[in-house]
Amino acid sequence: MQFSRRTLAAAIAAAALAPTLALAQAAWPTRPVRIVVPYPPGGSVDPVARMIGEKLTGLWGQQVVIDNKPGASTIIGTDVVAKSPPDGYTYLLTASTHVSNPLLFPTLPYDSVKDFAPVAPLYKAEFVLVANPSVKGATLQEFIADAKAHPGQYSYASAGAGNANHMAAELFAMMTGTKLLHVPYKGGGPLLTDLMSNQVQLYFAVPITVIPHLQTGKLKAFATTAETRLPLMPNVPTFKEAGLPGFGMRSWLGVLAPANTPKDIVNKVSADIAKVLAMPDVRERLQSQGQIPFIATPEQFGTIMKEDTAEFARVIKAANIKIDQ
Repeated sequence: MQFSRRTLAAAIAAAALAPTLALAQAAWPTRPVRIVVPYPPGGSVDPVARMIGEKLTGLWGQQVVIDNKPGASTIIGTDVVAKSPPDGYTYLLTASTHVSNPLLFPTLPYDSVKDFAPVAPLYKAEFVLVANPSVKGATLQEFIADAKAHPGQYSYASAGAGNANHMAAELFAMMTGTKLLHVPYKGGGPLLTDLMSNQVQLYFAVPITVIPHLQTGKLKAFATTAETRLPLMPNVPTFKEAGLPGFGMRSWLGVLAPANTPKDIVNKVSADIAKVLAMPDVRERLQSQGQIPFIATPEQFGTIMKEDTAEFARVIKAANIKIDQ
């Protein structure tokens, strides 16, 4: 799904022309608002959460509190929000893991669909396929040819079973007819250390986490999932340019509310997030990290989540991805 400047302008205009909000919303917020982040402080998500929270604090005149509740593949923090009062004062800032978890875990303490109301996406995250320099091939097609000639020779790292970069790698293997070995990690630090020391050979990475290592030659990049070349790495082709059109795995960060949160409040939060994403400093900061801001209504975001659930389900079934509980 593409989100151009014209789409952005139209979304902001639509928000500005929305009907007058109900009286119940006019009094909101009258106290601090909590955004639960199911990831630890210091990761790639936490700084974005705090930036968005700071901007919303300025718009609302009430403090937005970032509450980190990491653990269990985001399940702990997500459950906190599912069981919070739907009064407009608690939100979940989560990633596309939210729609893959129910496909991977036999039991969850909440219903990922029924217990939440979509509010707004924040950004689309692109991936770049990076490799240890020992991996053969100067181009993507050369690597694919070598991987097909040597099935099982190459292993790839992920940030955990069921993570979006895990499924990106499985989709890549399916589309190219290669056999790659999966090595899941619990943290980005050990993962990158092993990747650079050739303990694992491949990784679908968030660009900002590997750019320094690409610059020093400790890693090399084959292609990005972006629709056009990323400004951060202009010499790295897209998968389409590299000869694999149609490949991509959408990963996003977005905001959800507990189910039954008043619709007028959900609409206001969504519209105000759109205003924040349109701020030049916010867009510049996100884009500098390889993240593409995009705006959607709660209904549009709900559609995106349904589409991604279907795509993840297809990959999980085809690759027989399972998680032990």
